[in-house]
Amino acid sequence: MDYKLQFKVIQPRGIFNGRKGKKLYQEVIEIIQSGINTVLIDFKEITFMDSSGFGTLLLTLKTVRQKEGRLVFSSLNDQIRMILDLSDTARVFEVFPDQASFTQTLAQKQEVIGK
Repeated sequence: MDYKLQFKVIQPRGIFNGRKGKKLYQEVIEIIQSGINTVLIDFKEITFMDSSGFGTLLLTLKTVRQKEGRLVFSSLNDQIRMILDLSDTARVFEVFPDQASFTQTLAQKQEVIGK
């Protein structure tokens, strides 16, 4: 597998608040520092996200981009989508419907790179 296409998945659960957000931030930074440049956060198991959780996502995205990494989201529920839309940040985050669509996109890029 090409180094650029390696990624790690994080799947938070329950209510995504500031406390969980800070934990996720630390985990993402450790992954990026380990040499994996893409992190997929799968929100399938998140039931609710509050404003402090959202704030940590913005900080995480900013930090990952400064380190030339890639932060990707998947499986957003309607409430999280609404927060992104209302805050006008939907276009700032890279969002996929689910993990499978993300890995399919990576596989297609791998084929193009391999040719």
